[in-house]
Amino acid sequence: MAARSHTRRPFLIGHRGAPRERPENTLPSFLRALELGAEGIELDVHTTKDGVVGVHHDEVPRATPPSGRLAGKRIDALTFDELQGFSVRGLALIPTLAEVLAAMRGRVDVFIELKGQGVESAAVDVIRASPRPDRCAVHSFDHDAVRRARALAPELRGGILFDRPLPDVVQVMNETGALDAWPQWELADAALVRAVHEVGGHVIPWTVNKPDRALELAALGVDALCTDYVSLVGDALRSSTSFT
Repeated sequence: MAARSHTRRPFLIGHRGAPRERPENTLPSFLRALELGAEGIELDVHTTKDGVVGVHHDEVPRATPPSGRLAGKRIDALTFDELQGFSVRGLALIPTLAEVLAAMRGRVDVFIELKGQGVESAAVDVIRASPRPDRCAVHSFDHDAVRRARALAPELRGGILFDRPLPDVVQVMNETGALDAWPQWELADAALVRAVHEVGGHVIPWTVNKPDRALELAALGVDALCTDYVSLVGDALRSSTSFT
């Protein structure tokens, strides 16, 4: 994802795919995001008890378990075979990161949120073995996890997530080796965009679901928008005469 000027439309990232139309963080959701015009997808990863990197948001699956004995167990306490018995909204399985990257085949950039303790090493291994590791990046609220991932894979782009003001975003980026800043959308302003761009970074606000807000952020010069509504936000940006 190249840095953009104020007159270029932001890059559109499907937040957990297309969660308003398909079960979030599943293959149907990611494929639907592509159909709607997403240029990137965002997803969350945890490792299972036996070291498989699974794609799901919560540490305890928000999915129907195959039996009562598995209900309430964390993903890192489940084997991959046990996890495969869970059904997201009764419509889709919890996929592995390897399956998602194979399905995307480098058609879009994949932004991988690191969740769970020690997930970065396993995630890096999967990314490196994927068809297009150059189209993958990692980010996390756990800034130490980003630092560890970048130490393991200096070639991999990293990003810091935050939902409250940081005293010095650029300093945290420097400390972690991150190139992307992922602020909750309310925290994105002209000063943040300017500071991050001055060090060659990208600003990716989340989760931007209202067209008017998307247009305001685009006017600030943000590089991408992470949204649940790829089509709605994309249509608003394309209809604006302010962006090319």
